[in-house]
Amino acid sequence: MLISQDGEGKKFAEIRGHGAAMIRRLFLPAGKDCLTETRKSDERAPVIIPRSEHTVSRANISKNALKVLYRLKDGGYQAYLVGGGVRDLLLGLRPKDFDIATDARPEEVRALFSNCRLIGRRFRLAHVRFGREIIEVATFRAMGEAQDDEGHVVHESGRILADNVYGTVEQDAWRRDFTINALYYNIADYSVWAFADGLHDLEARCLRLIGEPERRYREDPVRMLRAARFAAKLDFEVHPDAAAPIPGMAALIDGVPAARLFDEFLKMFQFGHAFASYRQLRRLGLFDHLFPQTAGRLAAAEDDHEERMIEQALRNTDQRVREGKPITPMFLFGVFLWPTVEARAAELMARDSNCSEAQALVSASTEISLLQARRIALPRRFSFPMREMLQLQPRFLQMRGKRAMSLLSHRRFRAAFDLMLLRAEVGELDGEIATFWTGIQEQSPQEQRKTLGTSSGRRRRSSSRSRRQGSAP
Repeated sequence: MLISQDGEGKKFAEIRGHGAAMIRRLFLPAGKDCLTETRKSDERAPVIIPRSEHTVSRANISKNALKVLYRLKDGGYQAYLVGGGVRDLLLGLRPKDFDIATDARPEEVRALFSNCRLIGRRFRLAHVRFGREIIEVATFRAMGEAQDDEGHVVHESGRILADNVYGTVEQDAWRRDFTINALYYNIADYSVWAFADGLHDLEARCLRLIGEPERRYREDPVRMLRAARFAAKLDFEVHPDAAAPIPGMAALIDGVPAARLFDEFLKMFQFGHAFASYRQLRRLGLFDHLFPQTAGRLAAAEDDHEERMIEQALRNTDQRVREGKPITPMFLFGVFLWPTVEARAAELMARDSNCSEAQALVSASTEISLLQARRIALPRRFSFPMREMLQLQPRFLQMRGKRAMSLLSHRRFRAAFDLMLLRAEVGELDGEIATFWTGIQEQSPQEQRKTLGTSSGRRRRSSSRSRRQGSAP
């Protein structure tokens, strides 16, 4: 027994590692490895692990999720915590959210919860709201009937469209994407149900698809991005069978709605594993289809300073997440687009000798951001500030006068300053410029005016105003 019923209050730190030991002992045969073992079994029944032999504790599950689970059970329905929540609890991690699967239909879920609303058209989901926390409840699903020669409904882009229909818990598990997500925590007896050798792959730290990889990617190309994200987040290895088709099928990403790709961008780059996600995307050939202009610029670059700037920005973002500091997607978007925007601005100035650097950056940032929006739909509340951040870069070269003073008070100064520091760090900008703007922020307003040479100008304006007021009738 690893953690008994009496151990419900143990902290995450006390259970980390125990789950892996349990999985290794019970489910991973000696000498077997996720990347070399071939399994031919057609057995679709779950392995059921009783409460006394696993590490999922109700103390570590959201109280609101437990309320939903218990009310569904008391209403006579099956209720399971599913997917990533169970996976992360077994790994000793704190889940980001808690999703629930049940045999209750959406309308039946709504009847149980006054704080519930139904969403979705192809497949209805129930959202049970508790303040800012939303517990998502899905009815068990099974794949719908096929409609082409091979049983698929295929979009002209090559993506298979297969409508979902209600099913059983077993059908629901086998339609999931990765084996490590085919894990269910049963609130009826606190057991864990593991389908598709999910516990085996969890222990082996391996991402393996359920089903034939090419077909699963055609069903939903975002699964390729999820493979990269899970590998980065969990430090897992993508199984060769799952990784091999991705470079050749990556173009399917082009047909995914831009708004959905923005959601995937947030999941990959805003939760503390941005650098690892970027490396996975590059390795699997997916980055080119998310940021095509940036990928083209990096491929054509004569040196690696632009790549180093991007990677350092990603490391900095991960550090800020670890420290609990605020982050915004507009900054990383700006970093990704800066090499292309800078190059485009140079082309515009070379074409028109009357075009200033500031004018060129305005045009280039607008043009490139609109092109990028065709792939990832960055909302306006982020895209406009991002353009301002990029357009402020030339103003750091001017370190005297009123424009330098106004830059300090600009609402995008801090973001623009951070980008300027990155440029200086990789040698794109003189390091003395970064030192100057770093130091001046530590000065008092009076010292800043003196450093920038604006104090005397302010006195002259004041004197001029006094004379005008004194001569007024």
